[in-house]
Parts: sequence; structure tokens; C-alpha cells
Amino acid sequence: MQNNCSEYKTPEMQVFVHHIYEYKKGLRNLVLHTMPAEQLNKAEHYLIKREIPYFVQHVTPKKVNIFFGNLHCINIIKNVNKNSLNEFTDEEDFMLGIMLGYDRLKQCERYLSRKNSKKLKVS
Repeated sequence: MQNNCSEYKTPEMQVFVHHIYEYKKGLRNLVLHTMPAEQLNKAEHYLIKREIPYFVQHVTPKKVNIFFGNLHCINIIKNVNKNSLNEFTDEEDFMLGIMLGYDRLKQCERYLSRKNSKKLKVS
């Protein structure tokens, strides 16, 4: 499959390519990129060509999540073995946020907020 530069000019693909740039520069260990399913083949080709480990999660028939980056991080996502991000436990959600490079304190706040909201629902 031959790709030309114009195939990567869509806004989704430009963001995807920028995420790869950030990964290659060491700014991120793991990237989560949501994109139209119709662009999945282009994205996979791009990742395979650059030997970047990845994992695809089909969100809807028209939308996919692509996790890519460090192989250890990818293997953790695979081992969580959930079909959707909203199925993640509070602990898995916390871990994913940290691996994606989100602010640690905000992840702590999010975790505690999720835990507290579940306690209130049980009461």
C-alpha cells in the first residue's frame, strides 16, 4: 500500500502524525488517539512502517481508539482486556491516565471523585 502526503492532510491524520512526533521525541510513553474507523488502515500502515507497537479498540462501527507507544504500556492495555474505556475500573482509569501522561494530581482528584461518587450511590 503506497501512501502519499495528501492522504495525511485530514485534521484527524494531522493530529495522529503529531502524536507520533511527540512519542518519538519522548514526550509521551503512550498515546490514545480516537479517529474515524475508515482511516484505521492508513494509521496502522503508518505505525507498522515505523515499528511502533499499537492496539486498536473499536468504539463504534464508525470510530476506533488506537493506543500506541511503549510496548509495556500497550501490553498493560491489552491485559486490562476491556472493550471500552467506560468499562475501566477506577484503578484502571487512574493507571491509564498516568500512562498517558496526564497531570498526576488531577488523576488523583479524578480517582477520588469517582470513588466518592460510587460510595454516594451505594448509600
